[in-house]
Amino acid sequence: MYFLIQANIYLDPDHYKIFDALEELNIAYDVINIPPNAKEIDFETDRKDIFVYGSVTIARLAKQNSEWYPGSFYGGNHLYEVYSKYYGENLLNHKISVHTIKEEFTWKEDEVKFIKPYKEAKIFTGKAFVEAEWKDFVFEALNNPDNRITGNSLIQVSEAKYTVKEARLWIVGGQIIDGGYYKFNDNAPFEEKVSEDGLAFARKMIDLFNLETAFVMDICLTDEGWKIVEINCINSSGFYPNTNVKSIIRALNIYFSN
Repeated sequence: MYFLIQANIYLDPDHYKIFDALEELNIAYDVINIPPNAKEIDFETDRKDIFVYGSVTIARLAKQNSEWYPGSFYGGNHLYEVYSKYYGENLLNHKISVHTIKEEFTWKEDEVKFIKPYKEAKIFTGKAFVEAEWKDFVFEALNNPDNRITGNSLIQVSEAKYTVKEARLWIVGGQIIDGGYYKFNDNAPFEEKVSEDGLAFARKMIDLFNLETAFVMDICLTDEGWKIVEINCINSSGFYPNTNVKSIIRALNIYFSN
């Protein structure tokens, strides 16, 4: 398989690891820059066995190249409106409301809401907001000409919930290839590897709905047990310091080369 990697990824300090992995595994690849306002991927090749990796922009644009396999998994089952039908109450944010970012909605006194993009996953990072923080964020976002947020950008709003720890799992062909924690809250003890009960929960969710042949699932432990934080497109999911990038690239190469 041939990997097409976006070079200009500035927000992921571990992005370089993919180049190390490709070199070590002796897998062919090319590197390109994708302008933020690009309308298509400016790259010519006779190869069809292409996997793209980088930002949401390259993942989205690669869908235009329908002859590339596996190409990009952007969209489709990754949409909350699709996977929520299967995962239901296993989602951390099961009950949501959808709004445009310019809409005003009701806040209770001292209420904390979890707000994230609804469809364009990377236009901003979802997190917990109090009312004043959210209004300041909206004002700055809509007055910043350098981002992709508009007044009609869709957001999903839910009750903010406490999590003990959170982990990212990389799934290929229905199997968990790698996983690692990226967040521990308060006094949660450090664990080097994702606990077996967390992995067992994820396997159960994969059996319930194997969303794509390759995708990323973020899970968390709550006072109600394990939950899915969100589903991410594998073509644009960032690495963490403990990610075994080599194992992921090897699994992708083997699975899609067959």
